[in-house]
Amino acid sequence: MDMKKLLAAISIVILIGVYIFYRMSSATPTPAATTGTLTGNPDIGNINPNASSTGSTPPPTPAPASAYKDGSYTGSVTDAFYGKVQVKAIIKNGVITDVVFLQYPNDAEHSVEVSNHVIPLLTAEAIKVQSANVDTISGATQTSEAFQQSLGSALVQAKA
Repeated sequence: MDMKKLLAAISIVILIGVYIFYRMSSATPTPAATTGTLTGNPDIGNINPNASSTGSTPPPTPAPASAYKDGSYTGSVTDAFYGKVQVKAIIKNGVITDVVFLQYPNDAEHSVEVSNHVIPLLTAEAIKVQSANVDTISGATQTSEAFQQSLGSALVQAKA
């Protein structure tokens, strides 16, 4: 009888260990907890841990100050397969200070989840590099590309 209880307890511990290992290995890292650059890998939001700012590919060069005319510029509506993307670029003192999403994929629960994850990342990257030339976020390739196109069309209007 005690042997059965011992085997049952060991089995439960092993199952819990396997479950924890599975959850840890499939967990998506948060941007604050990782380093590297955004990549086009198929996992949602993964950041390439092998990328480094000291690697052979130089980081994008920000546009010079006053590269854009101050104001708000609305980009074109672009198809992102799961929905439309349209952004508005906010320019102050010649630089991009914000990018507002006017449209984004939000019809399905998964689209909302992906959009909620990538919108702040794309916005921050565009402000950082001061252009539409942002890295594609893995798992959101179509949204990233549609963002680049919509923001690019807005920035063409904002060129000084």
